[in-house]
This record gives sequence, C-alpha cells and structure tokens, in this order.
Amino acid sequence: MEPRPDTAYRHEIRVTWGDCDPAKIVYTARIPWFALDAINGWWVENLGGDGWFQMELDHNVGTPFVRLEMDFRAPITPRHPLICHVWPVRLGETSITFRVDGTQDGKLCFSSRTVSVFIDAAAFSKRTPPDDMRAAIERLLPGAG
Repeated sequence: MEPRPDTAYRHEIRVTWGDCDPAKIVYTARIPWFALDAINGWWVENLGGDGWFQMELDHNVGTPFVRLEMDFRAPITPRHPLICHVWPVRLGETSITFRVDGTQDGKLCFSSRTVSVFIDAAAFSKRTPPDDMRAAIERLLPGAG
C-alpha cells in the first residue's frame, strides 16, 4: 500500500473493554467500524463540520461503499488510544478511495483501503461529487501539494 502523507487526518479512538473478545484483543468486526468512523471524521474535518449524516440529509450526497480491503498487522487492545490516519488516495469521476492506517503505541495495527461511489441520495443513483467537495478532496490527494 502507498506511504502515509504528512497531510493525513488523525482520528483518535478510545478502545474500551467492551470492544474486546475473550482473547483480550479487539473483536475483528470492530476494526472496520473504527476505520469507517475515522473516514467519517475526515469528512467532518474537511467539509466544514459535515459528515455522512449531513451529506445525506442536507446535501443529498451519499457515498456507499463498493469495496473494503483490510490488512491486519498487530492486535488492538484498550491499553493505548488507537490513532487512525486517514487520507484520500484517489478521486475518480464518481468514486473516492480512502486509506486508513490504524496505529497504537507507535505500531501499525491495520491498513485499510475503501472505495465509495458518489450518489444522489434521494434517487440512489450514481453522480459526480459536487464541485466544492471535489475541490476539497483534490487539494488533499497525495502529490497535490
């Protein structure tokens, strides 16, 4: 996977006892949830406070996932905050690809790539991202400098 840029958004998650399984590590199913929460945080940070909820309801723009990919490297526990580094790696005509690296105590725990398609939320039909959204994403793509 591609290297993490210095401009990656940093999203902190407090891992709790309730996130863990009998092996005393985070349930595998929680890890994609952490990555998706971090992506929503990226949207909030970069769209003036609007995350998926506001995108859908106030702007009629949805971004359903069409691909989720995840590599696991180290267990996640409640001992340290989970820091999720999020950045867009590609913006197509109607899709966006995000990367999320989850680290704990300086160790890479997981890397994720997701692909979402922009839709008209009311019609649930594919669309291009609004111009202001496209501009916000393009300036944060690696190499956009």
